[in-house]
Amino acid sequence: MQRLVAVASTVISLTLALALVYIYVSPVIAAGILASILAGLATGAGALPALFVRDFSHRTLYIMLGGAAGVMLAATAFSLIVPGIQYGNQIWPGKGIFAVALGMMIGALFLEAADRLLPYERFLAEKGELIGSLRKIWLFIVAITLHNFPEGMAVGVSFGGGDWHNGATLAIAVGLQNIPEGLAVAMPLVGMGYDRRQAVLIATLTGLVEPIGGAVGLGMVSAFFPLLPLGMAFAAGAMLFVISDDIIPETQSRGKMRAATFAVMIGFIVMMILDNLFS
Repeated sequence: MQRLVAVASTVISLTLALALVYIYVSPVIAAGILASILAGLATGAGALPALFVRDFSHRTLYIMLGGAAGVMLAATAFSLIVPGIQYGNQIWPGKGIFAVALGMMIGALFLEAADRLLPYERFLAEKGELIGSLRKIWLFIVAITLHNFPEGMAVGVSFGGGDWHNGATLAIAVGLQNIPEGLAVAMPLVGMGYDRRQAVLIATLTGLVEPIGGAVGLGMVSAFFPLLPLGMAFAAGAMLFVISDDIIPETQSRGKMRAATFAVMIGFIVMMILDNLFS
């Protein structure tokens, strides 16, 4: 009962806050915050099968991750890079492509620096968990939590530019990508003996970093519109880094997975078609 009251209070408070933002600030910003929250909660939705199934085929999980990577690749290209170049050309005629190229490299270098500087292993050692499979699982969880931030920021940046279509498309893509990530977090925890509900909660919390990133992205481009193309490019570079450094290698971690490779292509094609159909 206490948990239900806490959840209900949180939902009511959030709804009131969003209503105030919608009325007094901007409907687009309210939509961006809501979209980043829903995209983050998709991680928890993806973890729900852990409540009922103890074991999940690695092949199935990797195919899901591959499809999600393809979706994210298409969303990065058509909802961040292309409009980023267009906005850049409006602000700096003929130089939008260079602004986007610079922003993408900054985004990738930012995550590279974060991966190197954040003390994952030292933190886990202090907790007494620097052993075997459990160590790998928690490193994966920390990495996913870190990398969810730029995904949320990408959604915020897209809505901050006032483009509902790009913002909604990117939020859907991020949400779809978060579903298999949630499952990838929860299932190993269940296998290591964690309570099922606790595993789902941990997976959900990894996704709730995204609304924070969304708020940062919204605030950045709303206050300084000339930063919009650079913000989009930064988010695109960060997401390309995550896809190529984490998600795709994970799908191939048990040897060459041709099915996962085709899933990447199918995810990209489906998202490309959807993005252009509703443009």
